[in-house]
Amino acid sequence: MKVNKNINDSYKKLDEIAQENNGILKTGEALAEGVSKPVLGKYLKLREFERMAQGIYLSPDAWMDEMYILHLRSAQAVFSHDSALYLHDMTLRVPLKHTVTLMTGYNPSRLTADGIKVYTVKKELYKLGIGEYPTMYGNMVRAYDLERTICDILRSRNGIEIQTFEDALKMYVQRREKDLHRLIGYAQALHVDKILIMYLRVLLP
Repeated sequence: MKVNKNINDSYKKLDEIAQENNGILKTGEALAEGVSKPVLGKYLKLREFERMAQGIYLSPDAWMDEMYILHLRSAQAVFSHDSALYLHDMTLRVPLKHTVTLMTGYNPSRLTADGIKVYTVKKELYKLGIGEYPTMYGNMVRAYDLERTICDILRSRNGIEIQTFEDALKMYVQRREKDLHRLIGYAQALHVDKILIMYLRVLLP
């Protein structure tokens, strides 16, 4: 009886963890709560959780949040470029594949093998403008703020559809919450200030 009670208590705890995480269960969190691996394995099979990545499982009742799963898989990946535009409601296009930025020195091969577009930058630029923003499912992920994203789009404009960055710039100058001082500061750090100012002179009233 005591064994069954312990298992039921563990299952209840796992149900609570999954509910708090919008249907996502991580092995590390389960073990930290004192649930053994054998009990966790039985629970995952019983509840029909799907393995999304190593140590990450999704409830059959939960929505598949690709951006959050990617965030959990790679803590160093920061959503950028068109993926960040999407998070900031600055594009109507859902990215066909997600784009992230990593610090130079991290191996991007696992991400690129899964179709993720990866940019790498040096440490001081990597940290510039990182924040946390909600996905469409309410999960928080790491991404660059709006001003950094605009600068990244300009910096990588040769590899991005011209319509994407022109639309983003037009939408940015129309937003109330824009921070032009921050934008110029980022642009100087990323060496796109001259071209940015050229666009702003045309777009700003």
